[in-house]
Amino acid sequence: MTHQQFIKDLRPDRNLGLELVRATEAAAISARSFIGRGDKNEADGAAVDAMRRFLATVDMRGVVVIGEGEKDNAPMLFNGEEVGSGVGPLCDIAVDPIDGTSLAAAGRQNALSVIAVTDRGAMLDASSVFYMNKLVAGKEAVGVLDIRLPIGENIRLLAKALGKPVGEIVVATLDRPRHTELIDQIRAAGASTRLLLDGDVAGGIQAAMEGNRIDMCVGIGGSPEGIATTCAIKALGGFIQGILHPKSDEEAENALSNGLKLDYVYEADELVKSNNTLFVATGITDGSLLNGVRRRGKVIETDSIILRSASGTVRRIKSEYQQENMDK
Repeated sequence: MTHQQFIKDLRPDRNLGLELVRATEAAAISARSFIGRGDKNEADGAAVDAMRRFLATVDMRGVVVIGEGEKDNAPMLFNGEEVGSGVGPLCDIAVDPIDGTSLAAAGRQNALSVIAVTDRGAMLDASSVFYMNKLVAGKEAVGVLDIRLPIGENIRLLAKALGKPVGEIVVATLDRPRHTELIDQIRAAGASTRLLLDGDVAGGIQAAMEGNRIDMCVGIGGSPEGIATTCAIKALGGFIQGILHPKSDEEAENALSNGLKLDYVYEADELVKSNNTLFVATGITDGSLLNGVRRRGKVIETDSIILRSASGTVRRIKSEYQQENMDK
């Protein structure tokens, strides 16, 4: 075996994506029973258990960089946990068994099960800072937008790059009190908004994908979601920038002690230092990116997507499971 082949064998490849989708499908199916029941912890617990079981069967040597939290507070899929069969490529993994737990609990749209993977040591470990201010758009935005600019200026720049009027630009952001001024500024610039109830991963991906109605996704959301989204954006050739947003002085101090930079614009290649990324997601509830889990008689149907940066591939996978064979 040549040295180049040895190094290649240590890296995630296209086959890994097809294995990982089984884990997101399992998590989505397990969460299905709790959709609309009002208990997000039960839904999340079921999804975590199912995802962890399937990850143990996947041939990889993974380390969870972005997980459910620290070990004491997250007995499964915690930050730093080793997952996989113990053979295969060395990987950094970001997991979110339910992106949008409150959406699933309420029976609202756009809840997803998500896994992102890249080469070992490539993901920025931003776990000490819960929030990140993000700006996401498609490939036309590369070298054009800058998160440091006023949102109105970025809207005008993107409109010019896309070759359409400002009035046709659609900007997605989480519907939160902290974004009241941002939403006002977007509308004052002449663009329209798409307010997300929760889970900005889907919004970011749609902003980067061609043919979607959303042109840009902005605002303060989870840092873990920012890292996972970056893996998807790299596969789509899109644009993402992020600025860590500590909630307190204590969190800011923790960030600095962990080598993170504050008041600093992280570019895509700093959020994920590899162009070999996989992003896998399965719909839990219906949404504009993916359909939710459905039952048709004794058949359970899932809708998933696999994005791979090495080839720029977007795969959409629809699976059917016979309910009586689910545990086999």
